Amino acid sequence: MSISANDPNRKTWLEIPENSDFPIQNIPFGVFLTRDDVITIGTRIGDYAIDLGALHQLGYFDGIPLTDDIFLQDTLNDFISDGKKTWRLVRNRIADIFDENNTALKENDDHRTRVLFTLDEIEMQMPVQVGDYTDFYSSKEHATNVGSMFRDPDNALLPNWLHIPVGYHGRSSSIIPSGIPVHRPQGQTMPADADTPVFGPSKRVDFELEMAFITTDANHIGEPIPVDEAEDYIFGMVIFNDWSARDIQKWEYVPLGPFLAKNFASSISPWIVTMDALEPFRTESPKPEKELLPYLKYTGKKSFDINLEVSLEPEGGSEETITRSNFKYLYWNMSQQLAHHTVNGCPVNSGDMMASGTISGSTEDSFGSMLELTWSGSKPLKLKDGSERKFIEDNDTVIMRGHCQNGQYRIGFGEVRSKLLPVYQPKKK
Repeated sequence: MSISANDPNRKTWLEIPENSDFPIQNIPFGVFLTRDDVITIGTRIGDYAIDLGALHQLGYFDGIPLTDDIFLQDTLNDFISDGKKTWRLVRNRIADIFDENNTALKENDDHRTRVLFTLDEIEMQMPVQVGDYTDFYSSKEHATNVGSMFRDPDNALLPNWLHIPVGYHGRSSSIIPSGIPVHRPQGQTMPADADTPVFGPSKRVDFELEMAFITTDANHIGEPIPVDEAEDYIFGMVIFNDWSARDIQKWEYVPLGPFLAKNFASSISPWIVTMDALEPFRTESPKPEKELLPYLKYTGKKSFDINLEVSLEPEGGSEETITRSNFKYLYWNMSQQLAHHTVNGCPVNSGDMMASGTISGSTEDSFGSMLELTWSGSKPLKLKDGSERKFIEDNDTVIMRGHCQNGQYRIGFGEVRSKLLPVYQPKKK
């Protein structure tokens, strides 16, 4: 089935700002609360949110096999379970409805009022119920930087790193959408001059510039997913800020990996950009430096040219970009990650989220964390207002953005914006 929604010549009858992340060729999916306090599944074109539940009730999806309530739910999980054929049919139909040559909705004032919302009339929600969350460690540059800082610069990568997509299972309950603030975590740390740990607020709160993909029901227990079939089970992607407490992490991560240092919060951009929308932006992955085992060998282009950036906004100050990176830098691609995740028969479900790990480039201005940008605090980052940052301070806001550009149109993810608040204080009774 063709992806007609991607036609670069297609235009919409809606007014679209120049260089919008959300042209008619994007058509992402999300969940939002409307001006009538109704939660619905929707999409976005330009600066308009579109109620897919209302569109479905009004008959605009006639001919597509959908249950009556598929868009009247508070998560996308069931829609994602319907599979790739349904996603493509729906996305193509939405493109047709809002095409400049289609007047059915355009000239129906009553229907437009029920279907269209401006962004200030909605409140974005978590797009999926995340059953399981896995965080990979797939940037060779990031892994090398961290290994150089904390182990041996001459042997920065552990022996397994070039052979498997390293990952760990994280906490899904603390994944939150853009706009929800995060409290500074507390935990055990080991001060440099001490021989026993202390408890208190983390002094090294960090962001991690990542992206995450969302899966559909993929396999039965015991059934591996072949690497060249993996993308059939990936619905789409979001920007992912995997908040980290570096001092807590340093003390706790041996022998079983991160725990309290990572599970306090991860923030995501609320619109899921589909794999179909990203299709025109495919690119090559880095070449493997070691011979791969057969189950990790793939054909074709499995990575995507997605420009990423992180900005920092101090309280009362102005936002400034502190790093720029790209998804294509990842050594291990999504297909390899999902193939490895399931090679032992691990089942994958609708709404599962798998994050890339920090995405760093080879230059200092492309590093994907404060840990790297300041080299563990030894090279403080100077901001325009004259202040310095070793790590994220209370009331700083971290903003991550991502987009693709191919000379014909731009496909973007919007942003994930999160403010770091001081340690949580119980309300006085």
